[in-house]
Amino acid sequence: MQPRVKRLDASSLRGLAHPLRVRILEVLRSEGASTATKLSKQLGEDSGNVSWHLRQLAEHGFVAEDVDRGTRRERWWYALHDYTAVDTEAFLDNSDLQGLLSLLKSEVLQQQFRRAAGFMSEDWPPEWQEAAGMGYWKLRLSAAELTALREDLNNLVDRYEQKRGESEDADRKDIVFQFQTFPRIPKPS
Repeated sequence: MQPRVKRLDASSLRGLAHPLRVRILEVLRSEGASTATKLSKQLGEDSGNVSWHLRQLAEHGFVAEDVDRGTRRERWWYALHDYTAVDTEAFLDNSDLQGLLSLLKSEVLQQQFRRAAGFMSEDWPPEWQEAAGMGYWKLRLSAAELTALREDLNNLVDRYEQKRGESEDADRKDIVFQFQTFPRIPKPS
């Protein structure tokens, strides 16, 4: 069984740090296995280009071909992990890797924005509109406290994530929980 989390090293960071690859991986993780042709239509990209990026993702251990499902003309691909983890500290001594990490984080942030904007443009029943939420809090924390807060949130979400397979209750929907934590420098008055 594959681990649920792919931890980035220098090689896998190089393999993922491309906007289209991040988008392809997100679709495979959220929608399930697909072909380059289907992905190209969904993402508005050329199928040859998508095929090439799928092979790059496979080379770096993010996706694999579903050989039982495909044919010689139609190759199906699936994500090998549910999540990608980044230990930022591992890349701080290499300016090239810092640039790639910045590109990756920027694309992930754009992806999170697109998901939230997509939700807002959809017609959900009132109980789901009420249940969903967006907001922000201004806190004053040390780096250690911010780390502890992030770990507390991760643990809380993990508890709910464990319930995912418990029931096929029709009232349950797949939920995206997004959050960002970062310090900010106040603008001088």
